[in-house]
Amino acid sequence: MPNENLIIVNVDYGETRVALIEDGIIVELLVERRDERSLLGNIYRGRVNRVLPGMQAAFIDIGLEKHAFLHVSDVVADDHDAPPSDKNGEKAGGKGKGKGKGKSRRTTVSRRTPIREVLREGESIAVQVSKDPIGSKGSRVTTAVSLPGRHLVYMPFSDRGGVSKRIENEKERQRLNKVLKRIAPKQGALIARTAAEDASADALDADAAYLGDVWSEALDKFRKRRKPGLLREELELPLRVARDSLNESTSQMVVDDRATADALRSFVDRLLPQKLEAIELYEGEEPIFDAFGIEGEIRRALDRVVELPSGGSLVIDQGEALTAIDVNTGKFTGKGSKDQEETIVRTNLEAVDEIAYQVRFRNIGGLIVLDLIDMDRPASRRKVTDRLKQVLADDRARTSVQRISQFGLVEMTRERKRESLGRTLHEPCLYCDGTGSTLSRVTVANEVLREVRRRHDEIRSQIEVRVHPRVAEVLKGDGAKPLKELQKRIGKKVHVVSDGGGHLEHFQVRARKRAGAGREGS
Repeated sequence: MPNENLIIVNVDYGETRVALIEDGIIVELLVERRDERSLLGNIYRGRVNRVLPGMQAAFIDIGLEKHAFLHVSDVVADDHDAPPSDKNGEKAGGKGKGKGKGKSRRTTVSRRTPIREVLREGESIAVQVSKDPIGSKGSRVTTAVSLPGRHLVYMPFSDRGGVSKRIENEKERQRLNKVLKRIAPKQGALIARTAAEDASADALDADAAYLGDVWSEALDKFRKRRKPGLLREELELPLRVARDSLNESTSQMVVDDRATADALRSFVDRLLPQKLEAIELYEGEEPIFDAFGIEGEIRRALDRVVELPSGGSLVIDQGEALTAIDVNTGKFTGKGSKDQEETIVRTNLEAVDEIAYQVRFRNIGGLIVLDLIDMDRPASRRKVTDRLKQVLADDRARTSVQRISQFGLVEMTRERKRESLGRTLHEPCLYCDGTGSTLSRVTVANEVLREVRRRHDEIRSQIEVRVHPRVAEVLKGDGAKPLKELQKRIGKKVHVVSDGGGHLEHFQVRARKRAGAGREGS
């Protein structure tokens, strides 16, 4: 794979996958299934279902099966006045951009503020999903709505705007601050994203106007709607990635679906017209992730053990409460080294480089404990800690790293907004009673469809796939439509045969045996 920045988009029958490649390395893989779209960023009209003073939180009905969780620290209110309410006790958190006589200061409610002082059961409020449902937990929501554009983020209920800390050039920061003051909305605040660096004033102005329109539309729906439900849905995955990750350093955004490519071109033409030519339709026969060598990297990313160049390895165990990453020395013993500590430091530096890559690629969040090789010298421990912080700096998720203990342990946290890659692609194993994991039946079903696409040319007759009964349920149930689309594309009938004697991950794709034939095709 050449050393360049690419975005590869695979639109398959049951899911869409996007790989971000930086300098030839796959740094992030995003997966969105057709019937399991992320809720992150969605805005809902919610109704306070239950207030829990002991937890300083409330459960919010947003029109979905599971109620959302709202902590008091995620509630925004005026310093002097309560958020606007109508006679039905409804709050949108504000009167809308450009409306109202004054601009009172808004602030996040203190954790110590009794929740019943800011929320009451039965009232309706506008909330935004800040964390996807994870496991048995519902979504986490906030009333501090933020709307991301290409260059800006608009926060209707805040008066604290500014410039991203990642823009370090002081002259550019001053320029952006001047532009933000000129285009500041009558209500709310704007933040210049990293992508705003060197953006023209006209581009920033257009982005602000677009975001204002988006919020006005959501606010209008809030006022018209009487029941909990969706006010604004976030963009689909390919458009979201184009908005957030397509930049001047991206040479190509390659997509294997014509309709998605057309939608991307239309979106990018309005958002970032100078990158329109970067959108490319892939029309090869080989599946796009195979062509770019991505499938093998996905399998590596799901392995429990990751080999290091030195001969050592990482062992990654993801539990409910935390993720433990153990650095094993492997072939390294330190014998024959003039300075054993120096060799240990080199191994630990190599390990933290790989750890930073793995937690980003696998999207591991929450508490992470690293068990490094013990180092005696404080200077050595500081050196490794500094390297870990340095390599985590490019991660878009917020991270926090504690000092290495004398036992070689590092506690770090990484922002978690959605399920990790492993838990997205895996489900509890049927054969080990949940102590391990296997590929989920949906993942296997999607792999079956990809394998049929790979091999259909070599099978002249109708095609038979023999799969585990749980995979057959997917292909005949939720996966029936994708299967029909595949049959139409390849011009052949695909018969799904349930085979209960095999492993859930195992399947066969072969020629359909005809009645009276002497032998089967393969």
